[in-house]
Parts: sequence; C-alpha cells; structure tokens
Amino acid sequence: MDHGDDLYRTSSGLRVNSFSTLRNHGLEVFSRSRREDDNEEALKWAALQRLPTYDRLRKGVLSGLQGDSNEVDVQNLGYEERKLLLQRLVKVPEEDNEKFLMRQRSRLDRVGIDLPTIEVRFEHLNIGAEVYVGSRALPTFFNFFADVLEGFLNYLHMLPSRKKHLSILKDVSGIIKPCRLTLLLGPPSSGKTTLLLALAGKHDSALKFSGNVTYNGHGMNEFVAQRTAVYIGQHDVHIGEMTVRETLEFSARCQGVGSRYDMLAELTRREKQANIYPDSHIDLYMKAAAAEGQEWSIVTDYILKILGLETCADTLIGDELIRGVSGGQKKRVTTGEMLVGPANALFMDEISTGLDSSTTFQIVDSLRKYVHILKGTAIISLLQPAPEIYELFDDIVLLSDGQIVYQGPREYVLDFFESMGFKCPKRKGVADFLQEVTSKKDQWQYWWSIEEPYRFVTVSEFVKGFQSFHVG
Repeated sequence: MDHGDDLYRTSSGLRVNSFSTLRNHGLEVFSRSRREDDNEEALKWAALQRLPTYDRLRKGVLSGLQGDSNEVDVQNLGYEERKLLLQRLVKVPEEDNEKFLMRQRSRLDRVGIDLPTIEVRFEHLNIGAEVYVGSRALPTFFNFFADVLEGFLNYLHMLPSRKKHLSILKDVSGIIKPCRLTLLLGPPSSGKTTLLLALAGKHDSALKFSGNVTYNGHGMNEFVAQRTAVYIGQHDVHIGEMTVRETLEFSARCQGVGSRYDMLAELTRREKQANIYPDSHIDLYMKAAAAEGQEWSIVTDYILKILGLETCADTLIGDELIRGVSGGQKKRVTTGEMLVGPANALFMDEISTGLDSSTTFQIVDSLRKYVHILKGTAIISLLQPAPEIYELFDDIVLLSDGQIVYQGPREYVLDFFESMGFKCPKRKGVADFLQEVTSKKDQWQYWWSIEEPYRFVTVSEFVKGFQSFHVG
C-alpha cells in the first residue's frame, strides 16, 4: 500500500512538473515573441528617425491584424489601410473619440508644444440695413423700375432716398473664449445669423456696419479671416451629382491643411531630440492629416465616422431631380464640409435643423470634446435645444431684439433672471425659458416676485440689469 502511494505521488509530481515546465516554456516563448515584435518595431522607428525631415514626415508604421508592423507611405494609404487605422483609433465614436483626441493632445504636451488658441472679441457692433417698407418692398415690375430710377436720381443727388433704416444689431459687445463651447440663443429675427456672419467676416457688404471684431487682438483687415474661421450656414447647398465622400473630400482639398504640417515638423524634431517614440497609430494619423495632394484624406474618413455618414458615404447628395441622401444627412454633410478643414474657430448656425435629438447630441458632444481637448473656439446657434444638449455648453449668449441680454457661464444665467424677478419652473427647459422670458406675450408667466406686481420688462432694461450683475 505504501509502495502504491509512493508510485502515485511520483507520477503526480511528474505530471505537475511537466505541466509547469510546459507553461513556463509557453510563457517564455510568448514573451520572447512579444519582445521580438517590440524590437522589430523599435528598429523600424530608429530607421525612420534617421531619414531626412521630408521623408520622415511621409513615412509611418501601421500594425496589421496579425500584429505585424509595416512601414507605409502616408500619401499612398489605400482604402483598407485607412479603414484599419481608424478602426484602431476610433472603433466606436461615442466611446473612443475622446480617448483619440486625448492621445493627440498628450503627444503634443509631452514635448512642450502648446496648441494655438483664438479669442474672438466684438466691441460696439452696430449692423443695419436701408430697406423699403410697405408695398414698396414687394417684388413687382413697377417697384423694380421705380427702384432703378430712384437709385439713379439718388446718385445724382436729385431725390432723397425713401428707404427706412432697420437696425439688426444694436451696440453689442462680447467675447467668444477658446476652450469653451458657447451656445447662441434667441427668438427668431433676433439677429443671430447676422452676428455669426459678422464674427466670421462674411457679413453682407450692403449692410451698414460699424464696430470692431478682433481675433487675438488683430483686426479683420490684418489677416484673411476665411483661413482661420468657418461659418456653417443653416441652408444646405451642395452639388447633387457628387457623393457624400466626394463632397467632403473636395471641401478638404480646397481648405488645405493649414499649419498642420509645420506643427508636425516641429513635433517630430523635438521627439527626435528627446529620443521619444510616439504611438505609431497616432503618428500615422497626424502625418496623413498633414499630407497634401492626396486623392482621399484620412480626415475625411474620420469625419464620416464621427458624423455617422459611413453608411451613405458613396451615395449621391441628390437634389430636386436626383434622388439622394435624406435631409438630416444633408445637414450633417454641411457640417462635415467645414470640419474637414484646419480652421480653429467655428461659427455654426442652426446645425440641428432636420436632425433628431440623438444625432444632434452626438454632434454637439463631439464638438465639445474637440473644443476642450484641442483648444478650439466654437459658437453654435440652436433654436430649441433639448435639456441634455443644453447641458453640454459652457457659455450662453442670449440675443433678443438685436441686443445681448446675457453672456457668460451657463451656471449663472438663471441667477441673473431671478435677480430681475423671473424664475424658471422646475419642469421647464432652461433653453425654452430663456427664449420666452424676453417676449411680451410669454414673459408674465415667469414672474415670481410677490412683493411687486408684474410689469413688462423691456430688453433694454435686461441689458442694463446685466451690466450691474456680477457676471456682466
């Protein structure tokens, strides 16, 4: 019996030792294989670092599905390679986009590169128009010939103009700060579109304009605003015969890469001096985004993924005669046309028209992450944002009757109106309350002061009250 027990223990010990030996051997093989892959990638990075600057900015390392690393030329990335790269970087946009942006930011921070920011200031802005009123404003043949004749006589100073002055913006001043997402609210015909066009340097030359708009202290006459800022309008104007991908790619090639190449050259120079090997996938994306002259851009594929347009990327835009994408998808294409460019200041007008609240939330949330992480500047006009969308913004600009009633942090806007005697009900959306509290028809229902009877508070009184408020 003792002999059998000894034999059993001996055989069990052999099995345990054999299993332990196999397991250790397997771990050693696995770790050795992983070390070999790491060494191979390190050797490829070392070879890239020895290349001249021009060649180094065109080469990258892409890891395949099998874990193998291949050297690629960023200007010759194929469709499958771009798809694989984005799959590695932003597999699920809602979950991975913020991590992707943080990885870009951390790479810049590691070598001490500070991203440029844009602060937009506007001071004493007055915009108006000379218009006909009444029946003279109707587009009839008689009015057309009368306008031509009257214009000629006005030019000769033989007849005074019968046009009336219409004020659109009345002495408005404010600041659009970088790294903060700003919401522009206001009832219809309050001047939101005119303000955004003026800030983007695209206001109509026929309008009477006075005041100053500066970018980091520089006036509009000192630089080309269209290369720094983009205006995204509320009307979708596209070429119906082009696909969604072709439309975005055409916009990207027209706008160029801006300062991406120069920043990347400085980034790689500092990394080489510090002997730092960056994340290969982030490095490849940034190099591909900074490369000019590509038939298809990696930035276009990224924007298609973020805006949820991948499924219709090869579908025609369409028009009245050609069947194409839906109205909501056209609105996303309009937004994407501007996002593919290098501009750091975004002025967006009613981008939620035709979109459901879920899609609008996804787009605004992506913009919020971009503004916070990559230090962008953005002001977005929305007519009736849902409560969850309203909470995404940092600052609020409330415009009414051509005047700014409130501008500042979102957290203090209700405190200001309470100081003026108006309170937002608990079940009322804050955005809806802000657009109704200055209206003569709806204002009375928000009066909460028991000590004083209700009286209509004009927009001018709100403006004066805001100047004495601690935020103003």
